[in-house]
Order: sequence, then structure tokens, then C-alpha cells
Amino acid sequence: MASSVIKPGILVSLQELDSSSPLFKEGQSVRATGKLESYSVESGMAVIIDGGATLLIDTQHLRDISFRPGSIYQFIGELHISQDSQAVLEARIGRNVDGIDLNLYHQTIQLRRKFEADLAKTKAA
Repeated sequence: MASSVIKPGILVSLQELDSSSPLFKEGQSVRATGKLESYSVESGMAVIIDGGATLLIDTQHLRDISFRPGSIYQFIGELHISQDSQAVLEARIGRNVDGIDLNLYHQTIQLRRKFEADLAKTKAA
């Protein structure tokens, strides 16, 4: 029997999700956070923004979450890249994270990456 493994969402900032990023690939599991700019009930599509970068979110698999433009949300899911290099995150998890300090959150991402790199170096030595 084949088992499907759900990969953890890699912490990313929206600015990192451009076509030159190694994270910008089909099926990449990511955790993205940003302010909800718009949401369409009809299509189930949302747009989050952070630092001038935007990301389109497909919310069709989410239940029991109410969307309020201007609030901050975090989504975990897989990226799907269109022919014109437009990324859409197919969200499997979404939550409101109002009150989060996005600047501190970005600093935390950088510190975590540094820690993981240092840890990998010590394990390799």
C-alpha cells in the first residue's frame, strides 16, 4: 500500500517566493504569512500581501475560517506554478494570526535558518 507523506511547510516570507528562489517550485510545501488584501467567496481565492509582495491563495479546502480583509493570516500548503510563473498556494491549513509582529516574525525566520545551518555544520563535522 502506498503511503502519502505530507511535508511540513517551510517558513517563507512572501518576498522569497519569486521565480529566482529555490523555494519557487511546483509542489513545494510552504508556510506563508501576510495581510489579507482580498477574498472572493465565489472562487475561494484570497490574496495576501507583505512588504510589497503578494501571493494568491486557493482556500477551497479550508473550513470554519472567516476571512476579514486587513487581518493577518498564515497558510500552509503546496505551491502550484502556472505557465506564466504565477504562484498559487493551495492551502490545506489556514489561521488568523492578528497581533503578530511581522517584522519580528521575519527576524525569527532568519535566526531559525542560521541556527539550522549552524546545526548542520556541527553534525557534518
